[in-house]
Order: sequence, then structure tokens, then C-alpha cells
Amino acid sequence: MFGFSLQKLLFTILVIAIVWYGFKMIARIQERRSEGDAASRRAPSRRRRRSGGAAAEAEEMVACALCGTFVPARNARSCGRDDCPWPG
Repeated sequence: MFGFSLQKLLFTILVIAIVWYGFKMIARIQERRSEGDAASRRAPSRRRRRSGGAAAEAEEMVACALCGTFVPARNARSCGRDDCPWPG
């Protein structure tokens, strides 16, 4: 009735190990999420500075007639070639 066989004992140990490591994995995932949430709350201004503001606008580009390199239309600069049509 209450006999302990090797199979029952190994199965019980296996189930306990699976549950134990499952809880550890869930705790790790929750910890990473909370770290990510804290980091996103701390650094929203850093992201805005990198992207150029809250709403970055598309900028019109023009192609260099000689080399085909695209440069911003507002402040086009030379690509470095002597015969480049853009100043600078």
C-alpha cells in the first residue's frame, strides 16, 4: 500500500526539480522585466536626444550628380571629390 519503489522516488524527485527550476525561471523573468521597466522610466530623455526629439520628421534627400551619394537637401555638403557640385 505505501510501498516506495525506486521509480516512484525518482519520479517524485524529478517533479520537485521541475517545479523548483520553473519557479526560479519565472522569478528571473520578472526581475528582468522590472529592471527593464525601471530603465525605461529613467532614460526616456536619453532616447529623445538620440532620435532628435519626440517626433522626428523625414528629411528630403538629393543625390549627388557625380557619385550618387544621397545628402540632405537643406545642408548639402561636398562628398570629398574635387568636382563635387556641393559646397563645403
